[in-house]
Amino acid sequence: MNTDPSLTYTSYLALDEVLGAQRPRSAEHDEMLFIVIHQVYELWFKQLLHELRYLQERLADGDTAHAIRTLRRILTVLKVVVAQIDVLETMTPSQFTSFRTRLDAASGFQSAQFRELEAVLGRRSFEYYPADPQARARIEAAMSGPSLFDSFLGYLAGQGYDVEGDRRALLLRMYADDAGPAVIAEHLVDLDEGIQEWRYRHVKMVERTIGDKSGTGGSSGAGYLRETLFRPVFPELWAVRANL
Repeated sequence: MNTDPSLTYTSYLALDEVLGAQRPRSAEHDEMLFIVIHQVYELWFKQLLHELRYLQERLADGDTAHAIRTLRRILTVLKVVVAQIDVLETMTPSQFTSFRTRLDAASGFQSAQFRELEAVLGRRSFEYYPADPQARARIEAAMSGPSLFDSFLGYLAGQGYDVEGDRRALLLRMYADDAGPAVIAEHLVDLDEGIQEWRYRHVKMVERTIGDKSGTGGSSGAGYLRETLFRPVFPELWAVRANL
């Protein structure tokens, strides 16, 4: 086996680029935390998109075991994403205010990866789009492709279920069979719950930091975020519970 003697831990992970990507615009101590947290968020969003695409491939192949394993990884990553809010909430309102004006028009609403993530999960319209044309193209490609629930229905069809008939009857039969498809469905509910938890923690963090002030980038801040609460990603998987 040939190895590259010039490859090091630093070069393999491109640490010079990663650790040089934090460029505060003020001398305020807490701006570094704000930047690092959001950069880490974007890295986790990238990983979630990577895993969700792989999950859709596994579902298309009818690969139950690896679909379940991939979902478990997605759920674990999502827990880490939610837990990072605890770190961000160590910043007081006055600490955030000390550098907030330096953000200018920059806003979390401009996260193209989170919009792409929402599109993969089934969202098909957005109030805010990133200005970057490549980012918009990725979001539009995700919206034109199958959602995760579409992929799940395709998987169920491959498992012998009639996905063209009554949807509730289909899901009831799947749960009654209590096999691999039902395990995947429950993990999808876990994913849905995790996304809703993220939204709730996010809006409460914004409320405790800036109250009802307008957000950066022209958004309405906490007001807009509150509108996103309690919107299930997979409503049919929740509705069927009344009949289980």
